Amino acid sequence: MRQGERQLAVRPLGEAGAAFARDHRAMRLLHAADLHLDSPLRGLERYEGAPVDQIRGATRRAFENLIELCLAERVDALLLAGDLYDGDWKDYGTGLFFAAQLARLRESGTRVYIIRGNHDAASQVTRSLKLPEHCRDLYTGRPESVLDEALGLAIHGQGFATREVSEDLAAEYPEAVPGLLNVGLLHTSLNGRPGHAAYAPTSLATLRSKGYDYWALGHVHEREVVSTDPWVVFPGNLQGRHARETGAKGATLVEVVDGRIRSVTHRDFDVVRWARCEIDVSEAGAPSDVLDLVAARLEHALAGADGRLLATRLVLHGPSRAHAALVAREEHWVSEIRACAIDRGGDAAWIEKVQLRTRAEVDLDGLARHDDALGHLIRALRGVRESPAGLLELAGELADLRKALPHELREGEDGLRLDDPEWLAEALADVERGILPRLLSGD
Repeated sequence: MRQGERQLAVRPLGEAGAAFARDHRAMRLLHAADLHLDSPLRGLERYEGAPVDQIRGATRRAFENLIELCLAERVDALLLAGDLYDGDWKDYGTGLFFAAQLARLRESGTRVYIIRGNHDAASQVTRSLKLPEHCRDLYTGRPESVLDEALGLAIHGQGFATREVSEDLAAEYPEAVPGLLNVGLLHTSLNGRPGHAAYAPTSLATLRSKGYDYWALGHVHEREVVSTDPWVVFPGNLQGRHARETGAKGATLVEVVDGRIRSVTHRDFDVVRWARCEIDVSEAGAPSDVLDLVAARLEHALAGADGRLLATRLVLHGPSRAHAALVAREEHWVSEIRACAIDRGGDAAWIEKVQLRTRAEVDLDGLARHDDALGHLIRALRGVRESPAGLLELAGELADLRKALPHELREGEDGLRLDDPEWLAEALADVERGILPRLLSGD
């Protein structure tokens, strides 16, 4: 080996294995990522009526669903592209559950190939837990290739040794092995994805240069088919964990016939379906009309959840004659909306949050032009909200207040992010939408 050249670990394919691979006619691979088993989901107790146990147990039940499909449809290989866990465990229960589920695949002959992602690298106890023999946890120090003699399958991959990996791991992956179906396992942000740290960045051109048939990616929680030639797929996470991870969640089933990929399809495994429902209440003349609109939208969303628990964030928006009554008794009408969800869905529906972004039928733009106190107030609010420098200055002024807030008010999905300019801009917009019309109406 030349100086500076990285060693590649390869399990060779014997002559008998190669002959078997040529004769093998069909194969099924299941590609999943970002399980985040036992994700803590802190702060759920603050939500009124939250089905805490159902939501906290959802990541485990979604993984059980994935294992059931492997057994029912005789999947040949399960590909797990990182972030199996959610950082360090509080005890061994998470790892033992994971190992026990994988052990169910031993008798069915399903092989399991795993790489570690950034969250897995953060777990110290993960490294000392031995997985069943039919599972292969690929190296983290260099790319590794495993050639499966029974399937005619070449798996190439490298896990994360540390939480933050900034180099292009894919660039060091080997070329495809001729005569086999080549799959690359990679935890990456590719060339960047909104809301995801830039880990193991790479390009589609780099992936294509390796000559693989399928790239099984992880890290991005939204399902995305980046390319079909070759197949480059983010399956998304297995189970949505909060209101930003909406829609169907699951894994990708790859069917191979005569050494060629015949189909690539999404399969749902989530047990809690998160939804964000935006409802325009412009035509509502009274809060009772708003309830009718909510009921209709919830029925539609429940039908799409296909029997799963529906966790919904409702966003009511638009200029409306009902606005003043809604904001005057906001707690009452939010409770009415929650009761509406129970009436329509029973235990199958939970309203995670109701955001009132309605506004009175008031010409705030016109009022902003007036040379009076209200006009000055509107212009001041908009001036700060529309100025990046103004938002940063406001964040600085609120720094002491932020430090004084209890931890539970600063963190989580609903935390008061007083140091976040984007959050502050939305808070100022809420002032304009909610408080100013109430000042005008005398409320």
